[in-house]
Amino acid sequence: DYFIQEFNVDKNRVYLTGLSNGGLMTYRLAFELPEKIAAFASVIACLQEELIENYSPKEPVSILIMNGTEDPLMPFNGGDIHFYKKKLGKVISTEETVKFWVKKNNCSQKPDLARLQDKDPLDGTRVKREIYLGGDNGTEVILYTIEGGGHTWPGGLQYLPEKIIGKTCRDINGCEIIWEFFKKHNK
Repeated sequence: DYFIQEFNVDKNRVYLTGLSNGGLMTYRLAFELPEKIAAFASVIACLQEELIENYSPKEPVSILIMNGTEDPLMPFNGGDIHFYKKKLGKVISTEETVKFWVKKNNCSQKPDLARLQDKDPLDGTRVKREIYLGGDNGTEVILYTIEGGGHTWPGGLQYLPEKIIGKTCRDINGCEIIWEFFKKHNK
């Protein structure tokens, strides 16, 4: 609201993305502020069990998800979030997260599937994309599964050693994909 008022931001083209804990925040705001945000992108995060047990989204939202199958911190298949030896809550699996949004948005149950080009065979990752269209109010759900990917931003820096966070995908650029997704959506 501040940026809309003070800097003339287009209130119909406000977007939200987050990585890891920021991805969890992205889901939370998709539940709580969908009327103010045109589209959401969550990277290396799954829906928290506590969130879906205690809250319900106010309205359908377009959402893009990018998760690595070999993430040592945020479990792709659900379970406890780990940071070193600390457990930081539980999440449902990536598959369940996608199904949740597909159902809430009333999207097609059958996705458009694609295996993307392996642009960097040395990075040890592959990318699969699923697009669920036809949701209420024109919403869609998109999943980028980074096979072999870790707790990293696709196309980003390997900010910690691979043994701590896993592999960084070099086959796609997460920033470009998210921006292309956001540009298609407005309120």
